[in-house]
Amino acid sequence: MNLLIPPSRLDSGVTADTPRPSREEAEEAVRVLLRWAGEDPAREGLRDTPARVVRSYRELFAGYAIDPIALLERTFEETEGYDEIVLLRDIRLESYCEHHMVPIIGRAHVAYLPRSRVVGISKLARLVDAYAKRLQIQEKLTAQIANTIDQVLSPRGVAVVIEAAHQCMSTRGVHKPGALMVTSRMLGAFREDATTRRELLAMIGNRPGGLLES
Repeated sequence: MNLLIPPSRLDSGVTADTPRPSREEAEEAVRVLLRWAGEDPAREGLRDTPARVVRSYRELFAGYAIDPIALLERTFEETEGYDEIVLLRDIRLESYCEHHMVPIIGRAHVAYLPRSRVVGISKLARLVDAYAKRLQIQEKLTAQIANTIDQVLSPRGVAVVIEAAHQCMSTRGVHKPGALMVTSRMLGAFREDATTRRELLAMIGNRPGGLLES
């Protein structure tokens, strides 16, 4: 399956009018930032840093090259009528704040109520990565994951809960380490049925320390 994102689904901001810079241009941009910070890019310890940064960006922001919809398009219908909650919790999440380009580190809990199809659980984790490995705000990230599952699987309900620490708060600005931001997106039965929503939240929190255990 080709998971590279086609032009019709591109969400990277790179267009024909604003093409992707070359590797050389990207490395020069890193040198400029090093000089702006007060460093000398030519000194031994920093000589290869621009190339390392550019290589790391390909990994850190790999989500721009992945089609999230294609990740979920292979499903399974032999479920023996299973129609209860499917939950993958504690998915490690690493993203970058689009306002300050510093890390967002946390975990996502992804659930859905299947109507007739289920998807391999690894695909749910890959879906989280596909959106997390982009410049993000947590609210948008939460909605993107939930909306994609709802669009592709057409389940009876979708729920995404994300708990994350933002280094734009802990290492700069207000300097509040330990603060966690929690966002949720509930669709279908999880939004409309309070009993179903409570069952899900109990499943997420059923571990030592509860929902926000670090």
